[in-house]
Amino acid sequence: MTQHEYNEQVARALAYFEKAHIVLTDEEKANVEVADFGLGKVNEIGLQLVVYINTDRVCAKEMVLLPAQTCPEHMHVPTAGIAGKEETFRCRYGEVYLYVSGEPNTDKIKAVTPPSDITVFHEIVLKPGEQYTIMPETLHWFQAGPDGA
Repeated sequence: MTQHEYNEQVARALAYFEKAHIVLTDEEKANVEVADFGLGKVNEIGLQLVVYINTDRVCAKEMVLLPAQTCPEHMHVPTAGIAGKEETFRCRYGEVYLYVSGEPNTDKIKAVTPPSDITVFHEIVLKPGEQYTIMPETLHWFQAGPDGA
């Protein structure tokens, strides 16, 4: 990703934070990160985020997903003898389509099938104000709805 593309993604993320009425300090705005997972397809597979805290035990982040942008399937595994992290997703704007381990619970998922390998299809749809917590070592992936999230 070029610096211009990176800056463009940051600007888009800041606009979404504003739409969601999330107030960031100037320092937080300057530290917005763009993750493309080394795939070079950030508009399809990636996310934008502000990290408030990230330790071995706790992390707190605000993430922005552009319309149909996907965070690939993964899980939080034990590291250095410490259990993997528990993760809570809270939607503040738009819709988030979250997929976790378990029996598929719909015939047709809401997400656009991402250009990455996925194996879990138990769907949780989060709307503003709703949240869902996953335990460590739970396979999951997530995507924004048509308005972003």
